[in-house]
Amino acid sequence: MTDFTATRAMFDLPEGVIYLDGNSLGPLPRAAKARVAETVAAEWGQMLITGWNKAGWMAQPMRLGDRIGRLVGAQPGTVVVGDTLSIKVFQALASAVQLRPDRKVILSDTGNFPSDLYMADGLCRMLGRGYSLRTVAPEAVEAAIDETVAAILITEVDYRTGRRHDMARLTAKAHAAGALAIWDLAHSAGAVPVDLAGGGADFAAGCTYKYLNGGPGAPAFIYVAPRHAEAALPALSGWLGHAAPFAFDLDYRPGPGIERMRVGTPPVIQMAALEAALDVWDGVEMADLRTKSLELGDLFIAGVEAACPMLSLATPRANDARGSQVSFRHPEGYAIMQALIARGVIGDFRAPDILRFGFTPLYIGAEEVGRAVEILAEVMAGGLWDRAEYRQRAAVT
Repeated sequence: MTDFTATRAMFDLPEGVIYLDGNSLGPLPRAAKARVAETVAAEWGQMLITGWNKAGWMAQPMRLGDRIGRLVGAQPGTVVVGDTLSIKVFQALASAVQLRPDRKVILSDTGNFPSDLYMADGLCRMLGRGYSLRTVAPEAVEAAIDETVAAILITEVDYRTGRRHDMARLTAKAHAAGALAIWDLAHSAGAVPVDLAGGGADFAAGCTYKYLNGGPGAPAFIYVAPRHAEAALPALSGWLGHAAPFAFDLDYRPGPGIERMRVGTPPVIQMAALEAALDVWDGVEMADLRTKSLELGDLFIAGVEAACPMLSLATPRANDARGSQVSFRHPEGYAIMQALIARGVIGDFRAPDILRFGFTPLYIGAEEVGRAVEILAEVMAGGLWDRAEYRQRAAVT
C-alpha cells in the first residue's frame, strides 16, 4: 500500500499554495536540489570531461529509461531518455511510416496536442509523394482506421478535457488493419497505469516534467517495441544513436535496439534532477495512485458542480474514461484562473475556455481539494474574477 503521507514529504511546495497544476509542471522534489548541486560541483566541477565515464553520464539515458519503463509497462531496454517530446514524436512517426512504405496516411484526432499534429504534418510535407495527416474527432478514431493508414498517432489522455483513449482497443484495431500505433504519454506517464507491452503499442513517447516531476525542460523519452527495435531506422540519425559514436565514422550505422533513438548530447544537469524525482516513485504502486487520483477528482467534480453551477464539466464523468485531471468550461476561464492563482490555487487555462486542474496524490489530498472548491466558489459567487488585471494575458497560460 502506497504511503502518500511519505511521498508528500518528499516535495518542496510553497506554504499556503494548493498546487493543482502538476499536469503542466510537477513541483520540486526536495532531493533534486542536492542531487543537482552534486552534479554541478562534484561531477562537472571536479571531474570535468571525465564525468562522462566516471559519473556515468553517457549511460544515464538508458538507466533512466528503464526506470520510466517500469511506470509505463515497458520491458527493460526499450525506453531511452533525451531530447524533447516533439523530437521523440517525430522519430516515432518517421520510423513507423518507413515500416509501412505502402501506406501514406497518419491518423490522429482533433483533440491531440497541436505540437504532435505539427510534427506529423511537417513530416508529411517533407516526405511528399502523397503522404498526409488525417484528423477526426476523438470519438471517431476507431472507425477511421482503415487499410490506407500507416500509423495512428494518439495522445492517450486529452490535454484539455482529460478524456482517455482506450490504448489496447485502438492498438488492436490498428493492427487488425495493418497499421502501427504510436502513443503520446505526456498526460499518462505518472498519472495513470500504462501497459505499453500488454497493450501492444508499437511506439510511444512522453515527457518527464509533468507528472514525473523532472523539472522545467526535463528531457523526453521514447519507447520502441522489441519486435521493431532492429528494424526501426531513426530519421534523425544523431551521433549518439550511432553504433560506435567514438569511431567517428563518416557513415551512419544505427546503434543496437532503442539506443539508435538517441540523438543529441544528454542534458546531464537536467537528468540529475529527473533521477532524484524518479526516486519518489520507488515506493509508489500505480494502482494505488490511480485509485486515489480518481477519488480526488470525483470529490472535486461533486464540490464544484454543487457550488458553481455556472461552470460546465468538460471532463468525462466516468472514471475509466478520464485521466488524472478535471476540466471545467466557462467563457471567462482565463480571468477565473488568474483570480484562483492570486488566492493560492494554481491550475491552468487552455484556450478557448478550459479551466484545468490536475490531481496528483503524491502531494495533494482531500483537504486541499475541499479548500480549492471553497475558494473557487468564493471567486464565482462574488464575481471576483471580473477585474482588468485578471484579463491581461501572460505569455504562458
